[in-house]
Amino acid sequence: MPRRRPRRPAAPPAPAVPRVIAVVAFHRISPFQVATPCLVFSEDRHELGVPRFDLRVCAAEPTPLRTAAGFAIDTPHGLAALRHADVVIVPSWRDVNEPPPAALLDALRAAHARGATVVGLCLGAFVLAAAGLLDGRRATTHWHWAPAFAARYPAVDLDPSVLYVDEGSIVTSAGIAASLDCCLYLLRRWCGAEVANRVARRLVLAPHRRGGQAQFIEQPLPPPGTDQRMQDLLNWMLTHIDERQELDALARRMSMSRRTFTRRFQQATGTSVVQWLTHQRLMLAGRLLETTDRPVESIAADAGFGSALSLRQHFAARFGVPPAAYRRQYRPAP
Repeated sequence: MPRRRPRRPAAPPAPAVPRVIAVVAFHRISPFQVATPCLVFSEDRHELGVPRFDLRVCAAEPTPLRTAAGFAIDTPHGLAALRHADVVIVPSWRDVNEPPPAALLDALRAAHARGATVVGLCLGAFVLAAAGLLDGRRATTHWHWAPAFAARYPAVDLDPSVLYVDEGSIVTSAGIAASLDCCLYLLRRWCGAEVANRVARRLVLAPHRRGGQAQFIEQPLPPPGTDQRMQDLLNWMLTHIDERQELDALARRMSMSRRTFTRRFQQATGTSVVQWLTHQRLMLAGRLLETTDRPVESIAADAGFGSALSLRQHFAARFGVPPAAYRRQYRPAP
């Protein structure tokens, strides 16, 4: 009998929309940090297409909790409520040198083991790392404490250059305001780009984030069900970002006509091939300007602009400043 060809694994299902979201609170928590996930997930925005989440602020320590601003938070929920949560969010931690309570770490491990998504916003990544949930995974945290994080948790693949990192059931974000970006990203992941964009407009957020740890808010995610071949192509384009990428060649790679490919690309990314590539190249150039002392000519080549002049023109058009001035904002002269 002829051997059967192995079946290709099915594409992973679209992420389910969670029902119960638990936000962990503790003594000396910043009001902003505990309020951020509440702002995105607790308000009734059914007119924007947002499902009604059951958000519960859960005390990791005896209540009332004294915030960093001096007022208290009282909540009927404790760590036991994490057992029923689809998503558990640790919005920060009060001191990177203070070990989190063992009861909190045990509750996070148990939640993740039963399938909950666990999110560490800002210094909350330290808590997830202390629980062992980030070992062997990519993660991010506040840039100021990134060296301390890397030294303490060498088993974690730390990337301090991004706003957030999605590892499926584990999500981490960079510092302070990046928590909002991460929460909006989660909303996009669960509900789609259009719903998340409506909420972003309602919250009057800036259309994009500049500077270190910069990912653009207005860049929509591919909607659930996007062709895996298109996802593979986007990954290929990123790994060959320094090369010339022509529309016809990309269409041939997908075995599509130019017209069909253009339409499918627009459906998957919400933008054109040229705009998407320019956006990704600017993101890479910005990160290199912020984190290295490499010449603009070298950065232009690696980012696929071909010349320093082209990079300067695109950079000024997008950010309103030339690359050198942009770099000085984040790497001032000694």
